[in-house]
Amino acid sequence: MKILIIEDEARIAKRIERMTRNFFDKEVQILLCDSLENGLHAIEQHPIDLLLLDLNLNGEDGFEILQSVVVKSFQTIIISAYTDKAISAFNYGVLDFVPKPFDESRLRQAFTRFTTPEKQSNGNIQFLAVKKGKSIKLITIKDIKYIKGAGIYTELHLSDGRMELHDKSLESLEKLLPPQFERIHKSYILCWNEADKLVVEAGGRYNMLLKNGELLPVGRSKYKEIRHKLI
Repeated sequence: MKILIIEDEARIAKRIERMTRNFFDKEVQILLCDSLENGLHAIEQHPIDLLLLDLNLNGEDGFEILQSVVVKSFQTIIISAYTDKAISAFNYGVLDFVPKPFDESRLRQAFTRFTTPEKQSNGNIQFLAVKKGKSIKLITIKDIKYIKGAGIYTELHLSDGRMELHDKSLESLEKLLPPQFERIHKSYILCWNEADKLVVEAGGRYNMLLKNGELLPVGRSKYKEIRHKLI
């Protein structure tokens, strides 16, 4: 696992590094950057799994990094004293916001969210960002009908019939999305507002009929849980 820490105060950066190694194993790869420029360069040069980001980098706004990497496949945890920016950060789909000053137990809580496969959504995310050429396009959460896994990407299927590719995996998105999004199959996350009824086919196959007439597969392990929710 490779983790990038972007923090301009060397003492705090070393403290975060120590706590990070305490939680994960001693062999985890940790990169330290002390500026916006170095952080962006590291992100371009190294495939990372987790970003730990301060929002005040020697007077530079860490939000510039957040806005530029929001479409990347890794998860982001903010560690910052700027708690007034927490809601905006969650809107960008960060996994957690750890306010300074912090202790090891609070940072471990954030790391647990990262390592836990089950959904632990904060419910505040307002949009997902997709990269279109050299620009970033924001997709409003309420416009998403369902999300389909597509290899290393995911497909965002929208209410107007369009489809956009996103860099984050289904597992990553499942942790971020609000409660109305339900994993119904290993390859599908559905906005529950779009569900109409379950359809049982010959051979014990299950599908979800959407309000627009589309059919999505339902996993066998999910069938009973979903059936109860529809009663």
